[in-house]
Amino acid sequence: MIFDTHAHYDDEAFDSDREDLLGQMEKQGVGHIVNVCASIGQFHRTVELTEKYPFIYGAVGVHPDDADKMTKDTLDEITRIARMDKMVAIGEIGLDYYWHKEKEEHRKQQEMFRAQLDIARQEKLPFMIHSRDAAEDTLEIIREYMKGGMYGGIIHCFSYSPEIAAEYLKMGLYLGIGGVVTFKNAKKLKEVVRQAPLEQILLETDCPYMAPEPNRGKRNSSLNLPYVAAAVAQLKDTTPEEVITITEANAQKLLLTT
Repeated sequence: MIFDTHAHYDDEAFDSDREDLLGQMEKQGVGHIVNVCASIGQFHRTVELTEKYPFIYGAVGVHPDDADKMTKDTLDEITRIARMDKMVAIGEIGLDYYWHKEKEEHRKQQEMFRAQLDIARQEKLPFMIHSRDAAEDTLEIIREYMKGGMYGGIIHCFSYSPEIAAEYLKMGLYLGIGGVVTFKNAKKLKEVVRQAPLEQILLETDCPYMAPEPNRGKRNSSLNLPYVAAAVAQLKDTTPEEVITITEANAQKLLLTT
């Protein structure tokens, strides 16, 4: 069954029909979902989803956009929640320089990125990385931490070059592939998928964002992942069924057996 490794069902975009939508998942072939924290003050919503739905797991962390709001109390809360049942990763964490151009902002993001990687190492959990317009700094920090011993991780919504992808793949990390791979202009990502071993690819939605064709621009959900699997299958010269089977096994290995 499909394993959606990165979703945000706690988002207000699902407030009107969350229960009905999640009730369709198993029947539609979605077996597991990881709901990923991003914002300070919203961790409890992911915890509640993991408690209500047997097939939903959680990842806890703070998106780099909120790095300037983080304190020691935030880090202590992440550590506490990471120890709960069904919390399977630290994320989403990383660097985002797209909206944050100042060196001081970059410094703070890097500080909080490292602090959350420290928690991942301490709690023996994989990480989920968000990286936008920060390719070299992200790679440098991940290299440093992987040399020091980590429990693996995912480069979520991978968007960089095949050369950078190769560096992450050499470290044994996974690439999160979502709706963008179905876009006609996503030439760079398509080349990454062609080159990456299927055994290091994971399916994800980032819902409610990043819906694939033919639903681009609409609210995304895990029910759209067959379109992503089909696009990956075409690039890998295989079947969607094989993509679903192998990516599910990859996710089980990384997130549910670590």
